[in-house]
Amino acid sequence: MEKLSEEQILQTIKAARAKGETPDLRQHDLSGVGLFKADLNGADLRESNLGSAVLMLANLEGANLSHCNLSQVDLGRANLRGADLSGADLFAASLSGADLKGANLHGANLNGTNLSQTDLGETNLQGAKYTSYTKWPLDFDPAKAGAIR
Repeated sequence: MEKLSEEQILQTIKAARAKGETPDLRQHDLSGVGLFKADLNGADLRESNLGSAVLMLANLEGANLSHCNLSQVDLGRANLRGADLSGADLFAASLSGADLKGANLHGANLNGTNLSQTDLGETNLQGAKYTSYTKWPLDFDPAKAGAIR
């Protein structure tokens, strides 16, 4: 897994957008990067390591984050509408205020994840695993949504 710097990531995004394509960053090590407000709309990040990355206010609408390491990532107030986070590891991640409407979190690890103030409308939580340390929006019933404690 190749480690990419913030500059390399931003160059990859810019080059893809210039060609009218979506960024392809799958199977890369993006751990610890700061991509505040980054436009990763539709990006392919499958099986990448984004552990401890800062993606606050990032646009990840429709992005493929399936089977990513997103442990301790900061996705506060990020746009994750329709994003695929199936099988992702979101251990102790912060998604406070993120928009997850229509996102797929099937089978994701939500142990200690902060989902407070998130929009979970139409979000697929079937088989997602959580613990007592997971923070949910007020009046949200994760078991009713298919998540497993």
